[in-house]
Amino acid sequence: MLLRDFLQKYQPTQGQRQSYSIANPIMHQSTANCSDDIEDHSAVKSLIRSYQDKGYLAANLDPLGITTKNRHEKIEKWKKDSGIYKRGLDKPERMKEQFLIPHNTFIGPNRMTLNDIVRRCEEVYTDHIGAEYRYINDSDKIKWIRQRLETPGAQVLSREKKILLWERLVRTTVFEAFLARKWSSEKRFGIEGCEVLIPAIKQVIDECTFHGAESYVIGMSHRGRLNTLVNVCRKPLHQLFAHFIGLEPAEVGAGDVKYHLGTSVKVMNRANNKVIKISMIANASHLEHVNPVCLGKCRAEQFFAGDRSGDLVIPLLIHGDSSFCGQGIVFEAIQLSDLPHFTTKGTMHFVINNQVGFTTDPRFFRSSPMCTDVARVVNAPIFHVNADDPEAVYHVCKVAADYRKTFKKCVVIDLVCYRRSGHNEIDEPSFTQPLMYKIIRSKPNVLHDYTQKLIREGVLTEDREKKYTAEYDKILEDGLTASRKETNVKLTDWLDSPWVGFFTGKDKYEVKSTGVNEKILKHIGLAFSAQPPPELKFVVHKGIERILKQRKEMVDKRITDWSLGEAMAIGSLLHEGIHVQFSGQDVERGTFSHRHHVLHHQEVDKVTFNPLKNLFPDQAQYSICNSSLSENAVLGFQLGYSTHNPKCLVIWEAQFGDFANTGQAMIDAFVTPGQTKWYRQAGLLMLLPHGFEGMGPEHSSARIERYLDLSDDDPDNIPPLEDPLFAIKQLHDLNIILANVTTPGNLFHIWRRQIYLNFRKPCIIFTPKFLLRHPEARSSFDEMVEGTFFKEIYPDNEASSEVKKLIFCSGKIYYELKEERAKRNLLKDIALVRIEQLCPFPYNLVQKELDKYPNSQVVWAQEEHKFQGPWTFMECRLNHLLKKTKEVSYVGRPVSASTAAGSKNLHLRENENLMNDAMKL
Repeated sequence: MLLRDFLQKYQPTQGQRQSYSIANPIMHQSTANCSDDIEDHSAVKSLIRSYQDKGYLAANLDPLGITTKNRHEKIEKWKKDSGIYKRGLDKPERMKEQFLIPHNTFIGPNRMTLNDIVRRCEEVYTDHIGAEYRYINDSDKIKWIRQRLETPGAQVLSREKKILLWERLVRTTVFEAFLARKWSSEKRFGIEGCEVLIPAIKQVIDECTFHGAESYVIGMSHRGRLNTLVNVCRKPLHQLFAHFIGLEPAEVGAGDVKYHLGTSVKVMNRANNKVIKISMIANASHLEHVNPVCLGKCRAEQFFAGDRSGDLVIPLLIHGDSSFCGQGIVFEAIQLSDLPHFTTKGTMHFVINNQVGFTTDPRFFRSSPMCTDVARVVNAPIFHVNADDPEAVYHVCKVAADYRKTFKKCVVIDLVCYRRSGHNEIDEPSFTQPLMYKIIRSKPNVLHDYTQKLIREGVLTEDREKKYTAEYDKILEDGLTASRKETNVKLTDWLDSPWVGFFTGKDKYEVKSTGVNEKILKHIGLAFSAQPPPELKFVVHKGIERILKQRKEMVDKRITDWSLGEAMAIGSLLHEGIHVQFSGQDVERGTFSHRHHVLHHQEVDKVTFNPLKNLFPDQAQYSICNSSLSENAVLGFQLGYSTHNPKCLVIWEAQFGDFANTGQAMIDAFVTPGQTKWYRQAGLLMLLPHGFEGMGPEHSSARIERYLDLSDDDPDNIPPLEDPLFAIKQLHDLNIILANVTTPGNLFHIWRRQIYLNFRKPCIIFTPKFLLRHPEARSSFDEMVEGTFFKEIYPDNEASSEVKKLIFCSGKIYYELKEERAKRNLLKDIALVRIEQLCPFPYNLVQKELDKYPNSQVVWAQEEHKFQGPWTFMECRLNHLLKKTKEVSYVGRPVSASTAAGSKNLHLRENENLMNDAMKL
């Protein structure tokens, strides 16, 4: 009850004013009436709050009516708990009494009868829409949502909008029926049971386009993907049907099943008469793993479009109910939503809520009340809606799109539906959900019900229905006829990130120097080693001052350590207009405190300085930021970022190489096979710290063997070694680059080579820890100036050609072997050759080294355990080059199930044995 109303009702008239006492009967009556009114209004207010807070738990959301059987009991409990029954307000005469509506509630006028209050609350909160938003810790957002949902007439659609909605449902439904009719035994993962998804996506796109959006990036798994490609992306039908016919691909590559493919198109949005771009990201069967890839691509597109507010480029993610609550990648990705380096200013999330996960009931695949509860952690409003009510879905989509535009935050649309077939069209679902599918098989689809509704309303006629359905069916038939004229499937038609103009007019085998003019190197080195400008009054940590001084001394001597090598690679690319985007855990400082790209003011909180952002007046943008404690999602994000534009260097660094284990699904499904499956190139650079220094398992090995196993380097199919273009052809033809570099100069070159190639490949570098400050791990400017290149191997320029043992190795073990050789005075007996690029394997250069030492024993030495590290990869390739004249032998740690010893003593003993074996003649 508002204060003004209370005063008007209970303030005494002039004649009543007197000195009240306990004995005054008027006072007793007024006080009693006041108390009753307050309690009555309090009970009504509590009831309204119950609907607003918990209405979604009793909403009529399930099209099958299975999970909503006891919803009225929940509503009755709210009424009881609110005090309505206790106050006797449920009696018919009292239900007609008027009550004040609470502040910031919009269900009707300021005063309403209790009958009308209950009716309006049930219409808004417990009918076919269940709004979950009261946990949001921002009262403006709560008020905004209430106003959009509660205002009378908010859900009313015009005749034109109903017809448009119906037409979209027709296309969605008829398309699925066409595929079922033509290819009844083919898996297609159709959308039957949630046909409203397509109109929902299109409505969100219409609304966002009206607000100024120009581009949409879609990430989704397989269910409904083909329909989305055709009816949202408007993929030419003949291109899709060619996959059903089973034509061979025109390009080299394994390809992928049709319901994993992506696309990128420009189409006319007819609702706004505006050309928009829609990209659908190719996805593996890992369901939700596409989420961060989609977000990364969207963020990159926003960056290159200058879209700092997120108004132009919008990500749309379509999830499944069981995967949304069951896969950790969802939580990892959604946690990126408000991080400054990762935000896309709000993602539109759709959940296809089948109410079953393959064969598993919700009671067995989630503990939370709703499958969408993970979205609550970022305060995203969640709109649950009955997918058999297209108009309710339309309204929710409009509200959701407007919310994203207004607040630049994530929003979730939970389409509560069912799955008419099993997990796929040839699966039998009644084995495990017999009662559910008994209901489903007797239930007409949503198009049938909505058509009948519009006919009853006089919006639609039966003739119009038959004519429009026949017209679209003919379009599908024409598309099928056209597909039969195709001779092959073109993978280029399915690129989700086409790089227009990048490959045109370029020699793919061109080899360019990655060296840089010495003046630029020196300029970068001096800027990187300088204190922040005096006018900033920036107080630097004393330890950083010493590091900057040491850097300056190295620059003056024309040498670089690891941190300078990195900085010069980044700085020189920035000077050339190449945007560099760098993330991972603790990358600003570096896990091992060597990098220090972001300096922190020691007296003012949150004030930082990045010298590489201030190198040149017209340089490209350098973005470096520590990531959340996630490997899988952040790696996926960086991969997505790298696919959008080839003219940027995107780097992801693991805190330790072992930690990439939790991103293995992303590596296996997206990073290493991406070009083979989807014809999509990506120049992602991954840094995995690797080295055995007694730190135990999970802090030693980056699992080099895993990445070598993921390469398609074939030791039985080697191109001619005498080909002058041998090395560049290898890089072009293989799927991935793997390196274990040992000098900052070589690191400088391989980073820059990622941009200088006329194609793109993911590159994984097993970076050192031990070498970051090693006095011998230095490079002269002479190794980095114009005319210099990356070195796939480092020959031994000190050893004699008459050595007795030729040791090939890779990584920091080289320095340990070199030191041990010097201690034992074995320079004349042992040659040490470093293989810097593991894959593609430099057959031609290794052959030269073998020819140089024809009488030597050939050994592969590694610090990893046998059957880990590069040994098995190297063994077959070295033996192939040796042509059975001799066999390579192994020196390293013995076999082990663990990557490294946890005991420091055992580690040292293993290292001693390794050195003894290596030096044995």
